[in-house]
Amino acid sequence: MKIAVFPGSFDPFTLGHLEVLKSALKIFDKVIVAIGNNASKGGFFPVELKVQIAQDAVAGMPNVEVCSFSGLTVDFCVEKGAKFIVRGMRTTTDFELERAISQANKRMRPSILTVFIPSSHEYSFISSTVVRDVLVNGGKATDFIPKNVDINKYLALIQK
Repeated sequence: MKIAVFPGSFDPFTLGHLEVLKSALKIFDKVIVAIGNNASKGGFFPVELKVQIAQDAVAGMPNVEVCSFSGLTVDFCVEKGAKFIVRGMRTTTDFELERAISQANKRMRPSILTVFIPSSHEYSFISSTVVRDVLVNGGKATDFIPKNVDINKYLALIQK
């Protein structure tokens, strides 16, 4: 079974992430959406809500698991039996950063291969940063979030 880990902060999970995930499922038998839990980074949504948002986004996708992790992605891959890391690419700037990270991962765990999946033009402008900016400023983010996600429900939870 070919298992891949799709790591990220997913703060929040967007249509761009969903597109990359759907492409990865054409290649891999199982994809684990791995939400990094980095206490020093914080984030807009707490990690537990990021997991719930991603689970809503992938509802009905049987070969997808969503969970959080801390530590090195390559160590998480070993723990899950994954031989591949999936990374989405929106721009050439993404490529430069992701290439360096993949080379470091390869040095630490040569048996784990990073696979880059480019986003389509339709979603290349969508990033979690853009979506958070829209949310913080009271804009309508539903055009950027998977339809299964009621983002207003999650906003209400963090605004309490």
